[in-house]
Amino acid sequence: MRDQQARHILQALVNGIDPFTEHDLAAGTVLQHADVMRAMLAGCSALEERTARASRRSQQPRNIGKAWTPEEQERLVQAFKSGEDLEKVAARHGRTIRGIESRLEILGMITSEQRTTENRFGNNERDGARSGAARKNRANAKKTAA
Repeated sequence: MRDQQARHILQALVNGIDPFTEHDLAAGTVLQHADVMRAMLAGCSALEERTARASRRSQQPRNIGKAWTPEEQERLVQAFKSGEDLEKVAARHGRTIRGIESRLEILGMITSEQRTTENRFGNNERDGARSGAARKNRANAKKTAA
């Protein structure tokens, strides 16, 4: 069952209507119990949020959140050194401009002051696990850039 169909059924039940016949439901059914009504409303809300999330995700670049390969980093470095527009580089890599600038900063190609986008994570690492991952990424990036 698709989300849209499920949401339509739940909304009809919340409104006291049989979703298949479109007739009013009989009075006194379990569907009129407050907890059942709350559960159906929660289901409607969850389906709406899921649809909205999927819509937002479908408009994001295809590689957002994916790990950078050494080959991709090398292509980024070459494009940056040749002065290519970062918007075009981001589109070709399937990433955001923020992601491109972040990778360039990690690779030592730009400083945080040269970024046009905000670094959401700041200069300090958030926790030990993130610090370890960040150190590993920087080490790999430096090997690739060398």
